[in-house]
Amino acid sequence: MSLGALAQGTGAALVGVARTVGAMGVLLGRVVARMFAVPPQLDYIELRRNLHKMAVKSLPIVIVTALFTGAIMVIQAAPIVKRYGAEGLLGWGAGFGTLREIAPLLTALMISGRVGANNTAELGTMVVTEQIDALRALAIDPIGFLVLPRFIAIIVTLFTMTLYADALALFGAAWSGLALLQIEPRSFYNGLTGGGLLNFGDVAEGLAKSVVFGLVIALSSCHFGLSTTGGAPGVGRSVSATVVASAAGVFILDYLVSFILG
Repeated sequence: MSLGALAQGTGAALVGVARTVGAMGVLLGRVVARMFAVPPQLDYIELRRNLHKMAVKSLPIVIVTALFTGAIMVIQAAPIVKRYGAEGLLGWGAGFGTLREIAPLLTALMISGRVGANNTAELGTMVVTEQIDALRALAIDPIGFLVLPRFIAIIVTLFTMTLYADALALFGAAWSGLALLQIEPRSFYNGLTGGGLLNFGDVAEGLAKSVVFGLVIALSSCHFGLSTTGGAPGVGRSVSATVVASAAGVFILDYLVSFILG
């Protein structure tokens, strides 16, 4: 490949990324306008339906992921704890990384794969089967009727699932510490909260990240769903684009939020 072709391909990719980010910004502005209208242009029945579908039905996979996340953190910390006899710091060692980073990050990736991809598939199917055009023909705003409820539901889902993940990961870590290192759960939790090593700010940072991650997943899934073209193959392409864009956005924003709040 010649240098000119490489530069041309790179430029085209950057233009594509800029176009996608700009379109997401426009969509965000339209969603915010509906949200803060008087009265809000929001279908509450659709919101409740999406909250049940996205949040309640995501709970089993979040439970399994969080429990094993806590156990893995203990396994990783076990060699250092044994070497230096730092049993009292196991709670802090497992809890610090879990609450600030691992729980919100892994929860976001799980919700992106389950909820974000499904949301894109639903909206994309509605686009290619002209259901969105039918709503407009009936003077029903697709943003207020379809997008805004899903947008809110995804953010609320990720926030609440992160709360569950935090608690369950610490529970899994405490009992893994008992099984692997014979450290009582009481000692684990004392090490987690004692000495001022871990405070509410660490928990709040993880929860703030969950809101930001929910925002990028909601934007990606709704944008790629509404911009679907090309029938069933186009729906597949949109779902793939959502998963990739959401994962990339989550990691980029994770770095930025950690840099700002750290």
